[in-house]
Amino acid sequence: MRAEAGESLGLQGPSEAMEPARASVRTSGSASQGQMPGPRSVPRSGQDSGPALAVLLGLSLSHLLNDLVQSLLPALYPLLKMGFHLDFGQIGLITFVFQGTASLLQPAVGLYTDRRPLPFSLAVGMGLSLAGLALLSVASAYGALLAAAALIGLGSAIFHPEASRVARLASGGRYGLAQSVFQVGGNAGTALGPLLAAFIVVPRGQGSVAWFGLAALAGILVLAVVGRWYAGQLAGMPRIPRKSSGAAAGPLSRARVVATVAILLGLIFSKYFYMASFSSYYTFYLIRRFGVPVALAQVYLFVFLGAVAAGTILGGPIGDRFGRKLVIWVSILGVLPFSLALPHVGLFGTVALSVPIGLILASAMPAILVYAQELLPGRIGLVGGLFFGFAFGMGGLGAALLGEMADHVGIERVYDLCAFLPALGLMAVFLPRLR
Repeated sequence: MRAEAGESLGLQGPSEAMEPARASVRTSGSASQGQMPGPRSVPRSGQDSGPALAVLLGLSLSHLLNDLVQSLLPALYPLLKMGFHLDFGQIGLITFVFQGTASLLQPAVGLYTDRRPLPFSLAVGMGLSLAGLALLSVASAYGALLAAAALIGLGSAIFHPEASRVARLASGGRYGLAQSVFQVGGNAGTALGPLLAAFIVVPRGQGSVAWFGLAALAGILVLAVVGRWYAGQLAGMPRIPRKSSGAAAGPLSRARVVATVAILLGLIFSKYFYMASFSSYYTFYLIRRFGVPVALAQVYLFVFLGAVAAGTILGGPIGDRFGRKLVIWVSILGVLPFSLALPHVGLFGTVALSVPIGLILASAMPAILVYAQELLPGRIGLVGGLFFGFAFGMGGLGAALLGEMADHVGIERVYDLCAFLPALGLMAVFLPRLR
C-alpha cells in the first residue's frame, strides 16, 4: 500500500520515518526506502538478506511464554468456579476485566510508541504479567481474582503493540511470514496453558500456578535481549522530521480508508466473539453435553488451540504468496459450514470439527494485521495496538455476554447461536485490493 493513504489521514510520525530509514542499518551505509534491517553483522539490508530470524524466534518464544502465562487464567476457570462458587456471569467478568484492560490500553500504548519507541517496555510488560500470575496463585477472594486479571491484561497491553512493530522491523520484507512467526508463539502458548493446567494445576490446586512464574522470568530475559537489538536498530536510524499532514492525493480517499478499517474491525469482531465461545466455555460445553472429566476437557481444548496455532503460521505466508484479501475472505467465511455442524454432532465429531474451525479461523489475524499496516504505513504501533486491543476487547466482551447467555439459556444454546457468527465474513467482499 502506498504511503499516500496514510498521508491522507495525517498519520505520519516517527514510525513512518522508520520505513525509509531502515536501510541505514546496513554496514555498507547505502540508503534504500522501505528496506528492513537484519542483524548488524549482515552487510546488506534485511530485505535483501531475509528476515532477522534470531529476533523473530526470540519474539515468538517470548510471545509463547507471555500467552502461556495468560492462558492459565481461563484454564483455571473450572477450578475457580468450584472453589469460589462462581456462576458463568462472574467467570465472564474475569475475562472481561483481563481482555478489556488489554483492549483499552493497547491502542494508547501503540500510539505513544509510534512517537517514542520503548525497546525495553517489552520486558516491563512481561513483568506485570508475572505480578498478576503471582497474585492469581494466592488469591482468596473474587476481588483479588479481578485484580490479577487486570495486571495480566496490563502486561499484555504493553507487550503486543511494540512486539508487533519489532516483528515488522525484523521481517526482511516478508511481513506476513514475520507476523505468523510472531503470532504462532502466542497461539502455541495459549494452547499449552490448558494442557499444563490439566496435568499440573488441576491435581495440585491454585497455588501451583506460582511455578509458572519461571516461564514469565524466562520471557523477561528473552525480551531484554530483543529490546537491546531493537534499541540498536533505532540508534542506527536517522531522525526524519514529521511531515505536515495534508490531503495528499492517493488511491484511497480518507473515507474509504476509515471504512476499510471499520470492515477489518468487524471481521475481528466475528472471529474473536466466536473464539471466546471456545477459549472460555468449550470445556464447560464438553463437560455439560458429553460428561467428560475436567482434565480430558482440557486436552480437547488443547486440540482446538493447537489447530489455532497451526492456522496462524499458515496464514501469513499464504497471504504473502496469494494476497491478504483472499486469506481474510476464506479464513472467516470458510469456517461457517463447520461451525453450523458442530452443535449437532457427537463427542468425536465435535473434537474433529474443532480442528478445521481453529485452523481456518486463526489464519485471518496475520493477514488482517499486515493488510492494516499496508493501509496505514505510518502508524505501525497504532495498528498493532488497535487491532490486538480490539481483538482482546471482543474476546472479553464475548466472554462476558456469552457467560450471561449461558446462565439464562444454557451452554449448549450458546453454541447454536454462535455458529452463525462466521457469516459476517461476507464483509470481506468490500475490502479494496491493495496490491
